[in-house]
Amino acid sequence: MHAITIPEPGGPEALVWAEVPDPEPGEGEVLVEVVAGAVNRADVLQRQGFYNPPPGASPYPGLECSGRIAALGPGVSGWAVGDEVCALLAGGGYAEKVVVPAGQLLPVPESLDLKQAAALPEVVCTVWSNVFMVSQLRPGETLLVHGGSSGIGTMAIQLAKAVGAKVAVTAGTKEKLDRCAELGADVLVNYREQDFVAEVKRATDGAGADVILDNMGATYLDRNVQALAPNGRLAIIGMQGGAKGELNIGTLLSKRAAISATSLRARPLGEKAAIVAAVREHVWPLLASGRVRPVVDRELPMPEAAEAHRVLEASGHVGKVLLVAP
Repeated sequence: MHAITIPEPGGPEALVWAEVPDPEPGEGEVLVEVVAGAVNRADVLQRQGFYNPPPGASPYPGLECSGRIAALGPGVSGWAVGDEVCALLAGGGYAEKVVVPAGQLLPVPESLDLKQAAALPEVVCTVWSNVFMVSQLRPGETLLVHGGSSGIGTMAIQLAKAVGAKVAVTAGTKEKLDRCAELGADVLVNYREQDFVAEVKRATDGAGADVILDNMGATYLDRNVQALAPNGRLAIIGMQGGAKGELNIGTLLSKRAAISATSLRARPLGEKAAIVAAVREHVWPLLASGRVRPVVDRELPMPEAAEAHRVLEASGHVGKVLLVAP
């Protein structure tokens, strides 16, 4: 088969489409012939040499894909060769074939085509696990999403609205904020021109956000705590603004607030399977009904992964960038 390899870390040009050995499914695994994969910020970090795959994972980038089951490993039940699926991966989505633990497979929602489904697994599992399973967002509460026009952001807006929450977002342009509004966002904050702490408090009569989904990390830490409502929950899922920040414990204590920080890629298989099962139970009906949908900015041929990374790093896109297998 062919896959995108990274012979040496570097810029987008470090991504090389090359012939590599076919993977073989082991116990509890399936082999998927990939139709499409999706690009995530973690892939950029891996290309740069800052985010190696966990032990035993595919060395190729790509944390989600869609395709058809080509073979079943020993001990797999409930799936059949030919089934159309999408999958949460620890790596290997930028390839023509990938091996997936059976617990990380999802059927393609009835409302979507097979390529579109590649935009789902990583973002849906990230949002559902952080906003709902950990942070327990409830109807009537306010969710603040940083990077509202990203793949994560566009999904978080829709899922929060589907459960009856109010949604505030930050983004860097009017065009991106307009797209967030189309998806249901109630409070639109241009972070280049406005203070999100002040805007969120103004929109909540001074209370603040009950849950914040943050991809920035260090640079937003103090202001995120300021923006939390009493009993608020801050879920950190990224470090685009750095890894080390200063935290005012007194403010956190006074609000009886909580901070969680999670990553998905290196979690044990059992935890991933539990998240995938929860997503299938709670989110897949929303996708099937059309109430929630993936937002796809563009599709590119998989051998042109370098261009997809340039698009992602330029931050002009809205939603997901897909890579379509040859």
